[in-house]
Amino acid sequence: MMGTKPARIPLFPLAGAILLPRSQLPLHIFEPRYREMVRDALAGPGRIGMIQPIPTLGDGDSSQPEPVPLFHAGCLGEIVAVEELDDGRFNIVLHGSNRFRLIAERDLGTAYRQADVDLAAFDDSEPPPLALAQRADVEREAKRFGDALGLAVDWSAVGQLDDEMLVNAIAQVAPFDAGAKQALLEEPTLAGRADLVVQLMQFQRLAPGGADVGQTLQ
Repeated sequence: MMGTKPARIPLFPLAGAILLPRSQLPLHIFEPRYREMVRDALAGPGRIGMIQPIPTLGDGDSSQPEPVPLFHAGCLGEIVAVEELDDGRFNIVLHGSNRFRLIAERDLGTAYRQADVDLAAFDDSEPPPLALAQRADVEREAKRFGDALGLAVDWSAVGQLDDEMLVNAIAQVAPFDAGAKQALLEEPTLAGRADLVVQLMQFQRLAPGGADVGQTLQ
């Protein structure tokens, strides 16, 4: 049985954006509180916890009280690239290290949110490869999904990705809703995530109205 590994980390709640271990996530940081977060992270361990806010009926309503509730699991990201713009905004790239579960948020006087988390809540060791048939299912459905979205994709390059990179890339960039993204994040195994991502692509492709390409991350 796994133990616990508590840590205190800054949180970046961003709807529709998930980070997974050994994957990367580029972010444009423009809000003052998150500029402060990046500056503090760069002055310290250089890590940020990506986590999704829980969708509510008040989404999009500026009168919605803060802080918004968060899902209980996210992923810790190490800042591996940073560009500070002249006006104080940042372009950064996070590299996922491991997933975490929230223990409790802490009010430490910063404009951004911080929390104590358990960094040992998930087994994020490198997974075994997918079965050949499952890998083929992922690629086949990804091509159908891409065609439904009208995307121009270099499928020969996609075929060169390793199993984890392929599945995680789809999980991160596909326009699934927040609940689906969270389910992908929390799925314990790569094989389980591969099955789920295939099911989600099929459902969204075949649902009335087809794939929704209007969703953006930030």
